[in-house]
Amino acid sequence: MTLLEIVIISLIKIVIILILVFLTVAYLVYFERKISAWAQNRLGPNRVGWHGLLQPFADVLKLLLKEDIVPDAANKKIHALAPMVALFVAFSTYAVIPFGPEIEIFGYTIALVVADVNMGVLYILALTSIGVYAITFAGWSSGSKYSLLGGIRSSAQMISYEISMGFSVGGVVLLAESLRPMAIIESQSGLMWNAFIQPIGFFTFLISAFAETNRLPFDLPEAEPELVGGFHTEYSSMKFAGFFLAEYANMIIASAFIVTMYLGGWQVPFIETFGLSETLVILLQIASFIVKMLFILFFFIWVRWTIPRFRYDQLMSYGWKVMFPLSLINIIWVAVLIMVFGI
Repeated sequence: MTLLEIVIISLIKIVIILILVFLTVAYLVYFERKISAWAQNRLGPNRVGWHGLLQPFADVLKLLLKEDIVPDAANKKIHALAPMVALFVAFSTYAVIPFGPEIEIFGYTIALVVADVNMGVLYILALTSIGVYAITFAGWSSGSKYSLLGGIRSSAQMISYEISMGFSVGGVVLLAESLRPMAIIESQSGLMWNAFIQPIGFFTFLISAFAETNRLPFDLPEAEPELVGGFHTEYSSMKFAGFFLAEYANMIIASAFIVTMYLGGWQVPFIETFGLSETLVILLQIASFIVKMLFILFFFIWVRWTIPRFRYDQLMSYGWKVMFPLSLINIIWVAVLIMVFGI
């Protein structure tokens, strides 16, 4: 392919991914409200559209029409920059997640990933670690003690749980011998999913993902009973919507990353033995990735309406005294598997 063709194909992939992410975020909010209503024996949104299906668009319109209020004590430039950083990080990470195998279209071999880079795992970890800057900027620049406390909490929380997340990923990289997401998926062919081989790493990564995305029971940077709204207390209108969008976009990327690292990605176990056509196999593999990702997203929402929020001292104690040692044990376990069984 020529350079121009590569650029055009990449732009088409980016546009498709952005449209899918925006639609998924919109209806993820809708399903979160519906699942919370189911958990609390309520109806949930049911006015705008059939069974409330147009409610996300009504919410966006409402936020667009709201007044953008900036406190007098705020640092206005940093205050405006913070949600932009959050959105940039949230949407940039999708570039290296493969949601299907290579396909043939109009004579071109196209990988179903925006950028199939060798350092994809490091790219995701690096970008997600930058995400804390958005929350810290928001907390400091607002000129509010509640926002500042939320920003400080987020910084400490991210540092504590990113260590466990990094060590959990280390076990996956040891087995795959690669930092390339596509190679990690290919190493889990059959039922050699990392969730089965290293369950401790899977659970430590899953719990760390809750902390990284500020989801209950780890949403201490927001903590409404203590901090009003935490780091976004002084945000309104589309700036608030930016943080809201980034949170749900981060949920999607966390779910996609978990599926890629631990649940075999787009692979369907032993599908090659079914005698299906190549087109049907590819469609089933893409559907497999989506179904696995939706299951993890449901789990994120289910946990929110099931487990109460931790106290801040419990959060930090759990991160350093439980998660950190378990993630180290996982690396030792994987090393033993490789040395003894040659996996």
